Amino acid sequence: MTAIGIIGNGPQNYPDFAPFKEEIDFWIAADRGALALLAHNIPIDLAVGDFDSITADEKEHVRLHAKQFEEYPAEKDETDLEIALLKALEKHPERLYLFGVTGGRLDHEMINIQLLHTITENGVHGMIVDQSNLVELYKPGEYTVESSALYTNISFIPFSPTIKGLTLTGFYYPLSDKTVTWGSTLCISNRLIRNIGTFSFAEGILLLIKSRDTIQR
Repeated sequence: MTAIGIIGNGPQNYPDFAPFKEEIDFWIAADRGALALLAHNIPIDLAVGDFDSITADEKEHVRLHAKQFEEYPAEKDETDLEIALLKALEKHPERLYLFGVTGGRLDHEMINIQLLHTITENGVHGMIVDQSNLVELYKPGEYTVESSALYTNISFIPFSPTIKGLTLTGFYYPLSDKTVTWGSTLCISNRLIRNIGTFSFAEGILLLIKSRDTIQR
C-alpha cells in the first residue's frame, strides 16, 4: 500500500483534501475525524476510537458508513490517534498523512508531532497537514524539497537537541555545514529561490515545516 490518510479529532477546520486525496489509498478515521471524512464524501475504510466526542446518533451513522468499525473503551493507554496510527503501520504504507491533529489542545498537538518519530522509526514517511502547515521529520541524509504555491515558507527545527552539518542549497538563506541546537531561530522562515532545493545534515533528527501566513479559503 502506497499511502494512508489518518483523520484525527482536532478542530474541524480541516485543510482542503484535494491536493492529497488522489495520493491516498486507504482512509482511517480516529473518533470525530470520521465526521470530517463523511462531510467531504470520502469513504471511511476504517473508523477507530472510543467515540466519546460524538453523539450516539453520529456514532451509529459512522458505524453504518465505515467499511470497518472498531470501538475502544474511553479509559485506555493510547489516544485514538495512536490507535489509528498503529493500525496504519500494520499495513506497511510508504507514506502516512495526518490531518486534524493540530490547532487544538497543546498537549495533544505536541505528542502528535512526536508521533512522526514513531512513523519514521517504522520506515514510513509521515506528514502532518493542516490549513497553514505541512510538517515532516527527517533523519540524517541529503534530501530535495520542491517549491509549493500552497506552503511558501520553509523552516528547519531541531527535533533532537543538536543538528550537525546542516547545509541548505537553493534557498534565499543558504547554509553550509552549520550546527543548530534547540532554541535557535537560525532556520526559521526561509524560502526557495528555485523550483527545487536541497538540504542535508550529518547528525540529529530534523523537522521540516512548510507554512503559509494566511489561510486561503
